Amino acid sequence: MKTIHSDQAPKAVGPYSQAITHAGILYASGQIGLIPETGQMIANDVEAQAKQVTQNLSAVLAAAGASVHDIIKVTIFLVDMNDFTRVNPIYASWLGEHRPARATVAVAALPLGAQVEMDLTACLPV
Repeated sequence: MKTIHSDQAPKAVGPYSQAITHAGILYASGQIGLIPETGQMIANDVEAQAKQVTQNLSAVLAAAGASVHDIIKVTIFLVDMNDFTRVNPIYASWLGEHRPARATVAVAALPLGAQVEMDLTACLPV
């Protein structure tokens, strides 16, 4: 196993890594809308947080030598499922024409008061 870290994504807020690779697969931990330079939440707005989450995940992918086109599956966690229609266009814009498998789950709460969190699994380019 190899630990992946990017200074362009927020430091972990607990005892975990931004991502781990094993056997050609990247397992990225959940990202919330933290600004990497400050460790502060970008805004109290699900759309701004979703955009920051995608930027954070892109940075982790890049640190492993991968891109959004290598994503196999994403899980989106929302505090309010009514935000699904607000997050979906941001998610679609991030991925372009790529359409990995996905699940969206409503949760009671997320770390640091986040409104959205995403994690992913990706294959590493050969």
